[in-house]
Amino acid sequence: MNRFLRPFLSMAAVAVALQGSAQGQEVRYEPRPIGFYNVENLYDTLDGPNDDAEYLPGSAKLWNSERYARKLQHLARVLGEMGADVFPDGLVAFGLCEVENKAVVEALVNTPPLAARGYQVVHHDGPDRRGVDVAFVYNPKYFTLLHDKKYRLNDPQDSLFRTRDQLVVTGLMDGDTVSVIVNHWPSRFGGEKKSLPKRKLAAELGRHIVDSLLARNAQARVMLMGDLNDDPVDPSVRKFLGTTGDKAMVSNSKLYNPMYELYRKGIGTLAWRDSWNLFDQIIITPALLTGEGGNLRYYGVRVFNPPYLRQDDGNFAGYPLRTFVGDQYTAGFADHFPVFVILVKEVR
Repeated sequence: MNRFLRPFLSMAAVAVALQGSAQGQEVRYEPRPIGFYNVENLYDTLDGPNDDAEYLPGSAKLWNSERYARKLQHLARVLGEMGADVFPDGLVAFGLCEVENKAVVEALVNTPPLAARGYQVVHHDGPDRRGVDVAFVYNPKYFTLLHDKKYRLNDPQDSLFRTRDQLVVTGLMDGDTVSVIVNHWPSRFGGEKKSLPKRKLAAELGRHIVDSLLARNAQARVMLMGDLNDDPVDPSVRKFLGTTGDKAMVSNSKLYNPMYELYRKGIGTLAWRDSWNLFDQIIITPALLTGEGGNLRYYGVRVFNPPYLRQDDGNFAGYPLRTFVGDQYTAGFADHFPVFVILVKEVR
């Protein structure tokens, strides 16, 4: 078995593990899974104002209604199964990136098996030249939207720079006010080192947002999630966002990154030239780690990578099964595995 995949193929034991006792009284913990997925170029078939020529019926990819519908069905299956063996209603909320517009996200959440859950969508059009944005989706049964705001990422040294906004969504979940910051940081195009300053700027913006929330409430429950285009150990994440994988070191100036331990074990969400990266991360503030001052606390994190999401043969066996390789249609899912954290609340 591929060593990158081994530890997280099954979670059936998680629900059993969420049992305990306090002062002789039996305690039950109810899970709340929250996820993130880079869905890789979720475009409709219409010619929009963005540079979407690659995903039109007349393109080399021959993108059409049938392929679009199949992509929606594939993604709905993934999102429908994530966390469902831990919590019957599956994901209570999730972030997405690489979506063309709000319409494609609404089409996704109205595709079975997601349609029955009544998911609601938060999306704002951003400045990215390809027209891909981030979005946030929530189940109103468990998350009550309070407000949302987008933050523009600018580069003072590059007036032509345009990338995805950072989306901040705040709502009530099990009596706690929870804020989620959905990210898709600038890519490594042109080389990792050359492009690092752009991700440094993204990290600093994310840190600014987190700090502003913590300044209002030192016990703010905040999750920063997204495709960061860097690993947990890279400077943008570790230094400029200010994260640690050591629970003993966590503070309001050092956020907890549960993905660090997965990365150390060789777990990845995408692969390139026989090397695995863990770009897709969910990072939390101390109050979510400890549960102090509220009802929800962190329990665990998973990379969702069942066999059907992986290429099963050839030179790229074990890699995420993509929709396209170049212009060759492979009828897959996406080039990233999704991730999710499990929060729990105590039920007596």
